[in-house]
Amino acid sequence: MGKLINPATGELLREVSDTPLDGVAAAVRRARAAFEEWSGATPAERAKVMLRFADLLEEDAEELTRLEVTETGKPATVFRDGELPFAADNLRFFAGAARSLDGTGAGVLSSGYTSVLVRRPVGVVGSIAPWNFPLVMAVWKVGPALAAGNAVVIKPAPQTPGTTLRMAELFARAGAPEGLLQVVLGDAEVGEALVGDPGVDMVSVTGSTATGRAVMRGAAGSLKRVHLELGGKAPALVFGDADLAEMARGVAMGATYNTGQDCTAATRVYISREVYGEAVEALRATLEQVKVGDPWDPATDIGPLISAGHRDRVHGFVERSGASVLCGGAPRSGPGFYYPPTLIADARQDSEIVQGELFGPVLVALPFDGEDEAVRLANDTPYGLASSVWSTDVARALRVSHRLDVGVTWVNDHLPIASEAPHGGVKGSGFGKDMSQEAVQEYSVTRHLMIKHQAPEARDSFRPA
Repeated sequence: MGKLINPATGELLREVSDTPLDGVAAAVRRARAAFEEWSGATPAERAKVMLRFADLLEEDAEELTRLEVTETGKPATVFRDGELPFAADNLRFFAGAARSLDGTGAGVLSSGYTSVLVRRPVGVVGSIAPWNFPLVMAVWKVGPALAAGNAVVIKPAPQTPGTTLRMAELFARAGAPEGLLQVVLGDAEVGEALVGDPGVDMVSVTGSTATGRAVMRGAAGSLKRVHLELGGKAPALVFGDADLAEMARGVAMGATYNTGQDCTAATRVYISREVYGEAVEALRATLEQVKVGDPWDPATDIGPLISAGHRDRVHGFVERSGASVLCGGAPRSGPGFYYPPTLIADARQDSEIVQGELFGPVLVALPFDGEDEAVRLANDTPYGLASSVWSTDVARALRVSHRLDVGVTWVNDHLPIASEAPHGGVKGSGFGKDMSQEAVQEYSVTRHLMIKHQAPEARDSFRPA
């Protein structure tokens, strides 16, 4: 039995029963049965259901907002006006992608034979979603998998199951086969059962790097395909010719959006020494203007952290850093799990606060001398998910961007994404792509059909006489 806590107040919302382990196996069996019908549907039939699904998400905005805000503490305006419409847009993109023929083709590749390449769904996908973006991340999991013709059993984070459960209800109402999208609830034990179930063909996870390692170990026994979107420690590189006011706005937004609980959040800002002092002051002044408060107040920029334990974890990073705290740096008193935007300076490159994924509204500023050092410092963590480069010199921005060992680099901004563009990392940030046509391909396999069409008396050209 899990207890759901409102992060903004610390009050108990409700209790939710975990799925028993035999219930996980039953959910996989139901998904397998539904897969047989869905995988045989035409692309147009699948797209029709997914388009209706997107419409229902938008029509249900009030209830989805209530669930997401009370369980995560994120500002209602951020979710209702930004994340929810984006989730619907993702689904509409994937509905179109379901009808794309990318990855298929036919041709004579060997004399006397016609080769046909087709993409087929993987089967039943076991998905594990995080608590920081419950609805959006669930859509990133189920959208491409369903578009490719798969069935999905998804486990939301135990702190935030509400919007995922509601999403499954809406998908059924959209006309999907019964059992095609299953939801199981619980902690790591339930996740392990899902990953290890022999009826699951692929596992897709968004979570910490440690979770990714555990999932890979669990999937190895049956050689399941694995898709991992894991942690990040995104650097922002600020060169001397950057627009510092624009940089301060963009990096502060990148560091504090969703209270910093974002794997692509700007966490390290490396600044050319010639403008270091001025840039740090601009960041400090901007971060102090970020409004922390009630998620239902339209003026609120960021809400609380997800839990008391996570708030204490974030503060522990700050306390142990031994560096200069230029603003923030202490939990807010009163109800809820609030932590202010915090700017740190004078930290060591090899320190925990620079190297570890903190997952809170904390930004660390460090100086650099020259492009080579900037790139070296930026790449010097176990992670490789996102980064940004701030410069008015286009050639420099491109040159530096190509040297960064990450999945995405923004130039003169930090965080924007689009349904058409792939999202994913390298190194300790995992592998595989969310969003875009590439995501649909992640959830499918290419098959080769080779059909002999030469006359019976013709000799195989590749065989000796």
